[in-house]
Amino acid sequence: MPLLHDRVVLVSGGTSGLGAAIARAAAREGALVAVTGRRREPGEALAAELVAAGAKALFVRADAADVEQARTSVTATVAGFGRVDSLVNAAGLTSRGTLLDTTPELFDAHIAVNLKAPFFLMQAVVADLVARRAPGTIVNVLSMSGHGGQPYLAPYVAAKAGLAGLTRNAAHAHRRDRIRINGLNIGWTDTEGEDETQRRFHGAGDDWREKAGASLPMGKLGQPDEIADFVVFLLSDRSGVVTGSVIDWDQNVLGGFD
Repeated sequence: MPLLHDRVVLVSGGTSGLGAAIARAAAREGALVAVTGRRREPGEALAAELVAAGAKALFVRADAADVEQARTSVTATVAGFGRVDSLVNAAGLTSRGTLLDTTPELFDAHIAVNLKAPFFLMQAVVADLVARRAPGTIVNVLSMSGHGGQPYLAPYVAAKAGLAGLTRNAAHAHRRDRIRINGLNIGWTDTEGEDETQRRFHGAGDDWREKAGASLPMGKLGQPDEIADFVVFLLSDRSGVVTGSVIDWDQNVLGGFD
């Protein structure tokens, strides 16, 4: 039996990068998948790809920074598939800012995408689960930078650290509803978004992946497909009763020094 057989999985920020990898992995494991994102063309293309592979899938256009659009994505998923069993908050904003140069507008943008959107998406999904007295699972994609991060990630770190606390709070609040909520602190990962970020903010060339991989213990960046498989595990019954865990998915060990 596939790990997510007949589960309805909503992936926020699921049209590219890690979110798309999670959507594909969930579909392979038998899930009915709804993906959200701002860009219609890649979203519809991914949904069509999943359908062509034999899955049931739909795309819901939604800007994670807009609470009402985020809420509507849950409503649209329920309208399309009858319910939501699992949620993955994979949408993220990684633009740069230090403590000294971050504007209120940049700070608010990070809070809107990286903290506020997951809060209200969880609120809507948990409300649906509680109303149906149904069990469910949620995975929030966090970041190793939430432990402290680089100086140029100040607003990002603030939001992701907040989401880690929210993950534990919501998991505790709804454990007796049989709703399991976990988070994944991911390290440096090879995605389209990271490629754009490296080129835009750090002047990286075409060989940045090779250079980055050579500097890391395992000799490579984290791969979206590997993370996606772990997310599917956390969404599935295979992960047992685990809830409220914020897991470091990385090749560097927090607190370890050479």
